Amino acid sequence: MLYGVQDVKDVLVLVCGHGGRDMRCGVLGPVLREEFERELASRDFTVLKDPVEIHHETLDQPHEIGTRNEGGEAKSSARVGLISHIGGHKFAGNVILYIPPGAKTADGKAHELAGCGIWYGRVEPRHVDGIIRETVLGGRVIEDLFRGGIRQGGEILRL
Repeated sequence: MLYGVQDVKDVLVLVCGHGGRDMRCGVLGPVLREEFERELASRDFTVLKDPVEIHHETLDQPHEIGTRNEGGEAKSSARVGLISHIGGHKFAGNVILYIPPGAKTADGKAHELAGCGIWYGRVEPRHVDGIIRETVLGGRVIEDLFRGGIRQGGEILRL
């Protein structure tokens, strides 16, 4: 096993912000990052910005996405970051969502996309609310934006 490799514990939103070859992602990426951060925070997610801590033990604790604990504090966490070119500037904004293994939907059911990476293209700021509602909280893929996906273990996600 490689040192530091571990399951994703937070909802992870990766936005292409590469602007060196084609400015579409370079212009749209930072706008989408801000919109995802704002919208996730408004839905009681803790938006983390510090580096991921590396733990040697695995915590396979399922948790509901987008809920509050008994003390009223945000229970779920998310990270949003800009990444380099992931292919297809013509599909800007390109967004990859990782849903943590063991995640549950907002209504407490098993999340259909837990452990999956979902790649959306042609994402605009107006789509962010729907992506969070449908995919992150609801466990459903938005077909009109879908570019591809992969399940934990490497299986290609098919619609």
